Amino acid sequence: MAESTQPTVGMTVYAEDGTELGSVRGFNEDGFFVTTREGIAEMSIEHERAGHEFGEAELMWRCSDCGEMGDIDELPDSCPNCGTEREALYYWIED
Repeated sequence: MAESTQPTVGMTVYAEDGTELGSVRGFNEDGFFVTTREGIAEMSIEHERAGHEFGEAELMWRCSDCGEMGDIDELPDSCPNCGTEREALYYWIED
């Protein structure tokens, strides 16, 4: 049986067959988000249709504990609002 490891931001994750899926980029109550290519975040079709071609959507970070958001270029080491660890911060698309 394989050893169980808790995921952390930046950790590479793999499918059961050993195929690399990407790296962990954030968490929420349902699990974690994965970046599938270097610098490219996997988005749902709803996010893809959220005006990217018109420059209306903005990539930000968001705290899973308190909902605080900020500029992705200024990702803090912890949430400036509630102080939770960086692992609770994840990528967010703001329309």
